[in-house]
Amino acid sequence: MGFGLIGRHLYRLALESEDVEIVALCDIGKPSIIHYLLATEGVGNIPCSLEGNTLKNSRFSTRILSADRPVEIPWDVFDVDFVVDAILIHNSAMDMQAHLDAGARRVLISMLPDDYIDRMVIPGINDAQIQLEDKMICAGSATTGALATLLHTLENAGLEIDRAFMTTVHSYTSDQALQDTAGPDRRRSRSAAVNIIPNTNTSPSWVEKILPHLEGRLGGNALNVPVQKGSMLDTTVIFKHTGVTVEEVNGALENGAIASPGLVATTQDPIVSSDVIDCRQSLLFDAAATIQSGERMVKTIGWYETLGHACRILEVIRAYHDLDCGGAS
Repeated sequence: MGFGLIGRHLYRLALESEDVEIVALCDIGKPSIIHYLLATEGVGNIPCSLEGNTLKNSRFSTRILSADRPVEIPWDVFDVDFVVDAILIHNSAMDMQAHLDAGARRVLISMLPDDYIDRMVIPGINDAQIQLEDKMICAGSATTGALATLLHTLENAGLEIDRAFMTTVHSYTSDQALQDTAGPDRRRSRSAAVNIIPNTNTSPSWVEKILPHLEGRLGGNALNVPVQKGSMLDTTVIFKHTGVTVEEVNGALENGAIASPGLVATTQDPIVSSDVIDCRQSLLFDAAATIQSGERMVKTIGWYETLGHACRILEVIRAYHDLDCGGAS
């Protein structure tokens, strides 16, 4: 539900896969425009055709439905295993329940929830904890996944964290206005195309739920900038022990990339935001940018993209499929 950038990424990834089919999509856009965006927008120039209200490719057919509320969609007719709600506004348990009531076996929202859900799953960190009973699920957000992956990788290397503060320098999003217009608050009412806009970010509080031993130790904010794609994670980490060096921090992430190459990558190149477009990892660690300050504090830079988050969403769906099959792929 919702065929913005995340939805189109998921379509692209499904087409590349052998085990995923998208049987229906919901969006208020015209089918011809949806097809046009798949063919021309920068998500891979996806080969597909449009026949009436159905998208067709070499692997599967997808019925296009016109709807923008969960209660309007007859998921039981399509016998779906998972609904991914990527419309960015239906993030409450009530909205998720509406998908379940309409026949979905499980529902996953593509961003952070507003209230109670059964489980938030971050691949590589807590995916082993999933349960058959989970129905309302979240795979975090691109920022949440990047921050959780960074902190988890550092601690896996034995670098115990006392406190951390992140600033995500985030590409503008589709819910921001390109011209000044009355929005939910004064700063969000300003044009995303020409301003650096300070914003709140709840990722640290959700990471504390994923890594509960860090509860009360994380903070953060966001800067939305006039960049279309590619975001940066600027994180200052204070370690429990003195003497942590730049080399140790970089080594921890390099080892993490070797252990989990699908989740973490590192680079020594002097990259910028456009260089991370199409990055499929949760975190691309910028080893050349690590800075030490004092005996316990290190500043790090990482990069991430929405395609990486779409990859994690599919990994969560596959994890539940394997669970339903008794652990068999």
